[in-house]
Amino acid sequence: MTSDEILVQEVEALGQRLAEARSSIERRFVGQHAVVEQVLAAILSGGHALLVGQPGLGKTMLVDTLATVLGLDNQRVQFTPDLMPADILGSEVLDVLTDGSRAFRFIEGPVFTQLLMADEINRASPRTQSALLQAMQEREVTVSGQHRPLGRPFHVLATQNPIEQEGTYPLPEAQLDRFLLQIDVDYPDRDTERDILLATTGTDEGTAHAAFDAEGLIAAQRLIRQMPVGEAVVEAILDLVRASRPGAPEAEGGIADTLIWGAGPRAAQALMLVTRARAVLNGRFAPTLEDVEAMAPPVLRHRMALSFAARARGESVDGVIDRLVGQRLNSSQAA
Repeated sequence: MTSDEILVQEVEALGQRLAEARSSIERRFVGQHAVVEQVLAAILSGGHALLVGQPGLGKTMLVDTLATVLGLDNQRVQFTPDLMPADILGSEVLDVLTDGSRAFRFIEGPVFTQLLMADEINRASPRTQSALLQAMQEREVTVSGQHRPLGRPFHVLATQNPIEQEGTYPLPEAQLDRFLLQIDVDYPDRDTERDILLATTGTDEGTAHAAFDAEGLIAAQRLIRQMPVGEAVVEAILDLVRASRPGAPEAEGGIADTLIWGAGPRAAQALMLVTRARAVLNGRFAPTLEDVEAMAPPVLRHRMALSFAARARGESVDGVIDRLVGQRLNSSQAA
């Protein structure tokens, strides 16, 4: 059997396990198919995700369900204005031993886990938010000059309330860029909300069961990176990301007046990975331009900033992304 045939078999088996995982999640998190798909794509790609939405839309329950389905150790941190970096990373305490001598002992913080839920992350101060930067990027933390590796795998799923609400702080741009995806969780439509009512207010609530374990998830993440990507998809990703940068040769007219800055190379890397993950989630062996179109908004929306003039005109980042996708992907398909 050739290596390509082995890869096809492995991808097909992964797709079946993911279908089981997705079904298990959606028994508890009802109706939000796109949100579930995007969160799974982020984790399969080895990244972190930021869930943005009003309180009460099930973001916390989704993360808790994911920990069960993926078989990961998990910790939850409720971010508040008085939370300190040591409350997340851990700290050293001075122990007095039985012989009277003293020694420092490190007490691990909740970041030493496999799936960290940072609940309402934008209610903490910028100093505390920044404490996660090294952990998210390097999978280790430095406390008292010592490098301490984190769990493997390590993922942060953070929830964020809209910044217009009381008691919130905007996340630093450097930290936003560490999130592979920003996933917007909207209000459900009427039929979905009816299904939620029936599923969650009776005597039998949906339960989730494990479809993966830590080693199985790591193997899936390696497999995602082995999937082939066609030249048309690679070029579409490059065109789209570079078109978001004011002053770039690929940028369309008007972008310089619309955006202060656009997406960097990390966005192209993220889009390449999550299109592969979405392809497997939908039973395909290679990503298509449809996957690029579907994953562009959650990859790009937190990596672009509107100019004052664009905000005054009532434009939105998602509207700019839709315009770029229409311009770039339509031209790729025509070619």
